[in-house]
Amino acid sequence: MAETNPLFDLTGRTALVTGSSQGLGLAIARGLAQAGAAVVLNGRDAKKLSATAKALDAEDARVAMAAFDVTDGEAAMREVEEIEAEFAPIDILVNNAGIQRRAPLAEMTEAQWREVLDTNLTSAFLVARAVAPRMIARGAGKIINICSVMSDVARPTIGNYAAAKGGLKQLTRAMAVEWARHGVQANAIAPGYMETELNRSLMENAEFNRWICGRTPAGRWGKPEELVGAAVFLASRASDFVNGQVIYVDGGLLAAL
Repeated sequence: MAETNPLFDLTGRTALVTGSSQGLGLAIARGLAQAGAAVVLNGRDAKKLSATAKALDAEDARVAMAAFDVTDGEAAMREVEEIEAEFAPIDILVNNAGIQRRAPLAEMTEAQWREVLDTNLTSAFLVARAVAPRMIARGAGKIINICSVMSDVARPTIGNYAAAKGGLKQLTRAMAVEWARHGVQANAIAPGYMETELNRSLMENAEFNRWICGRTPAGRWGKPEELVGAAVFLASRASDFVNGQVIYVDGGLLAAL
């Protein structure tokens, strides 16, 4: 039986995945664990996080929890310090935490705007700011930001989300420009429309479901586990000379008019 290419082996590495109690974050955390990494789960709901940790532990994953609000810069600094002191140095950071607050731009409240920008964009800066200096000191690290097809296109009622994801794409490039010389790679994954709790109402809308399946060349919604290949690649030695890039996992959506 052929052995797995060692370039993709994450044994001995530790990943912090934000927003990983469910959905895309959980799928990515599970995939990194299956590739050999120890995984630190993050979310604000400690009870939910604990249930997720138990499920991964049952799959023989080495897992820890860090329940904190990623929009709180002081909490991020404190928790990263604790993770590195008590669990392991963070070799891989996946900035996945995200929310939606839909409203037409002309009717959107300042609170709806700020909440989405803080959670989807500012949090990536805050957590990376806590982790990156430690990676730089060690001369190695992988940062993976979870963008979206909305980093490049937009739809009505999600202007805040599109602005945040567009900003995250550029933040990824800024991270690469500043930290590449220190052995840190910062890249992004941009999912298309995926089968998640965040999108459940859209999936259950028959008209929208038909539109997405017709608009996407693959003819269907993506599955969270279909992000794992890109995540493992960007977290591994296989991507050591890849920096500031966005991998679109969208079933061909952005390739088609």
